[in-house]
Parts: sequence; structure tokens; C-alpha cells
Amino acid sequence: MRPAPETSTRRPQLRRRRPVPLVTVAVSLALISLACLPVFADASRALHRDREEHRRQHHRTEDKKSRVSLPPDADGDSPPEPPDSGGAPPPADDSDCGNVFDVRAFGASGDGSCVDDDTAAFRAAWKAACSSDSAAATLLVPSDGVFTIASTIFSGPCKPDLTFQIDGVLMPPDGPASWPATDSRKQWIVFYKADRLTLAGEGTIEGNGEEWWDLPCKPHRGPNGSTLRGPCDSPALIRFFSSNDVTVCGLRIENSPQFHLRFDDCERVRVDGLFVSSPASSPNTDGVHVENTKSVQILNSRIYNGDDCVSIGAGCSDVHVENITCGHGHGISIGSLGVHNTHACVSNVTVRNVRILDSDNGVRIKTWQGGAGAVSAVEFTGVQMQNVKNCIVIDQYYCLGHGCANQTSAVRVAGVAYRDIHGTYNPAGTTEHCSPTPTAGTRTGSWRRSRCHRCTACWRAARSLSRIRSPVAEMRSFSLLTKISLLRQSTLIHWTFYM
Repeated sequence: MRPAPETSTRRPQLRRRRPVPLVTVAVSLALISLACLPVFADASRALHRDREEHRRQHHRTEDKKSRVSLPPDADGDSPPEPPDSGGAPPPADDSDCGNVFDVRAFGASGDGSCVDDDTAAFRAAWKAACSSDSAAATLLVPSDGVFTIASTIFSGPCKPDLTFQIDGVLMPPDGPASWPATDSRKQWIVFYKADRLTLAGEGTIEGNGEEWWDLPCKPHRGPNGSTLRGPCDSPALIRFFSSNDVTVCGLRIENSPQFHLRFDDCERVRVDGLFVSSPASSPNTDGVHVENTKSVQILNSRIYNGDDCVSIGAGCSDVHVENITCGHGHGISIGSLGVHNTHACVSNVTVRNVRILDSDNGVRIKTWQGGAGAVSAVEFTGVQMQNVKNCIVIDQYYCLGHGCANQTSAVRVAGVAYRDIHGTYNPAGTTEHCSPTPTAGTRTGSWRRSRCHRCTACWRAARSLSRIRSPVAEMRSFSLLTKISLLRQSTLIHWTFYM
């Protein structure tokens, strides 16, 4: 049998075209390349321009982030030199770069040991920031440093809206032995006439107060628990003096030798988000103290210390305390007032929605005998106490130690309201030590029975008590709604209250 024809198993063959000569192909490609060359060149140039623009934008952004103001020359006449840009044109807008004054740029070491260098740097940075024409200048204490400075007064007046930003650790010399002999031992950092200043940051002000607390002149620090006479000055950590419209927010302040934060002769003060931490055994470490200061707000803070959580001294009015927690201290106090027969007035004080934990006192008014003036329009509302020894105290026989002579004059106390006071106490509930000032009360009431550990000496005391709860375990639970007024009267009546 003859084999099948080849066409039966193969695809039909197409008509072959004559091959294109290689020379023709090469010439065609050359012509196409010449025609497209301008397009490729334009694209390459555009890509290069985009890359260069991106590089310049990145350089400009990083430059803005890292640049801070430099200290002026010693003569104060020459402006700081601009940073070297390597020949590149400067950014078009520098308005947000010249308002940050980093203390390291002024010579601060930030290693915690160079007191002289850090002190000089902080003072120079303050001088530059205070006088800066930049809007809202900031003195920056950077987060990666520990800075030690000697006692310093940062004086104004400054340009408005200056911020002292503490993101690192700032502390004084460690204890009395390290304190420079020429420096004041009554204060560490003072802001004087620094209107519209904000002290803020995420850092810590460390007080190094341990050796100050152990001085034998401190309460019960001498041999056998005694208190010895002698020089006993200890520095308040942060003090504002004659400064208005000031704000302190977000800081942690701990282990102060004496008061942590103090305001004297100020107006329109706001403290918000403050955290204070010192041991319960640390003497005279008031958390926030105000004196001769008006229009004060102390808000949203936690204060754990060894003395008054908040203390309100003479000459204060329009003080509002709200949403704070006080721990293992002496509670919230008005006073002491009238020491050395002085005249003292406090008015329009509101304490609202606070917690007082494991403290010697809850809410207290304390005055010395022989003083003059008045405490008026005071309201304690929504106070929750836990394990507090003396929940409510009005003491007009306040005396440090013994031997205070009885006197006939006193600071007048009137219009004090307590509302929704509740929690647990141990062992005494309400204490009134009243001087020859009449106590004209509003309503009558009764106490839950269980003997109180101290007696009270009052003149015509009357008050209303309601909603008393039952005792709980070893502690005693209470709730109080009362209003007390103390007016002038000479007749002495001794009352003993039972709980």
C-alpha cells in the first residue's frame, strides 16, 4: 500500500513571504529610535525633576523638625547665624522654626551632674525665650536628658504665651549638703511676673527631698521622735509669684523638700492633670498651696503626699477644686489662718467631687487664736472618703505643739456647707474646736452612736446630720449633709459628741 499523501497529516502550508533583509530591519529601528528620542528625553528630565523635588521637600521637613534657636552672642547684638544648608536655597517659611529654645542648644549637658552648666544654660534659654518675638515661644527641656539646676528665679515680664515644656527630668541639687551656700533655701524654681505662662510637659520634676525630710528640726525627726529647734528652711519646689493667667498641666512632681507647687499673689491660675507623689512620712510637703491668690482652678489631679493635699491660705477667693484624688496626707485644708494675731480672709471656695484616701484629715478649716478676718461662702460637695481619721474638722484652736495661750479674738467662720460627704472613717468623724465665735447652726440631727475619741469645745454649736449609715467592720461609715456657721460670741459651752 502506498503511503498517505503528506498533506493529510500536516497543516496546509501558507505561502511563504520573502524574508526582510537585515539591513532593512536595522534601518527601520534606527529611524524609530530617532523619532522617539525627544519623548524619552522629556520623560527622563521630568522624572529627574520629581526626584529632586522630593529630596528637597524631605530635606526641608527634616530641617524644620530638627532646627532650634541658638543662643545669641555674648554681647547680645549679633543675631544667631543661620544653619549651613550646603548651598541649597533656604526654606521659604521659617515662622514655625525659631520659637523653640532647647536648653541643650544653650550648653546644658543633660547628664544630671553638671549643675553649673545646666543652670547657666537654663537661664540663658529663659532670657532668649522670654524676649523672643516669635509667637508662642517654647523653652524645651528634652525628653532624653536629666538636668540639675541650682535655685533660680525666672523673671518676666515676657512676651505672651510662653511655654516652659519639661519632657525630661529636672531636679535640684541632692540634699542640704549639696545646696550652694549662696542660694536661698526657701525656694528652688520661682516664676516671677511671668504672665500668661504655661508650665507643662510629659516629664518629671524630681525634688530630691529625702535628706531635707530627715533634718532634726522637722516634726518628729529628732532623737526619740522629738523636734529640735534650729534653722529649718527647706525649699518649696515650684513657686509662682505675682504671675497672672498661668497654667500648670500634665506634669509629674515628686519628693519635694517642702511644698510641691505654690502660688503667691497670683490671679487666674489653672492646675490641670497634675500628679504629685511623696511618701506619707514626708513633712510639710503640701501638694498645691495658694495664698493671696484669686480665681484658682485645681482640676483632674492626683496628689499623694505627707501634708495637705490642697491648702488654701489667707487672701484667697474664688477657689474651685474638682475631680482630684488625695492620698495618705492631711486632706484639703483652709488655713491655717490668723497666726501671730494677723488678719486673714478666705471666701468663695468650692470643693466638689473629690476622693480622700487613707488620710489623717478629710476637709478641714484651721485658725489660730488671736487672729482676725473671716472665712465665708465655703462649700464641700460630693466628697468620698476612705479610711480617714478626722473626716470633717473646724479647728479654731490650731496650735503647733503646746503652750498656745487662750485668746478672745479669732477668725470668723460663717457659711460653711457640707453636702453628700460619705465614706469610711477611723476613728473620729466630725471634730469642731471652736473659739469664742458663735456657732449658729441650721437644722438639728443625730449621730450614729459609738464613742468618739476626742471631745470638742464649741460655742453654741448646732448642725444638721442625716442619712447616717451603719458601721462597717472596724471602720465606721457615714454620710453627712450639714451646714455650719460660726459667729462671734463670748459664752463658752463645752459639748461632747458621741459617734
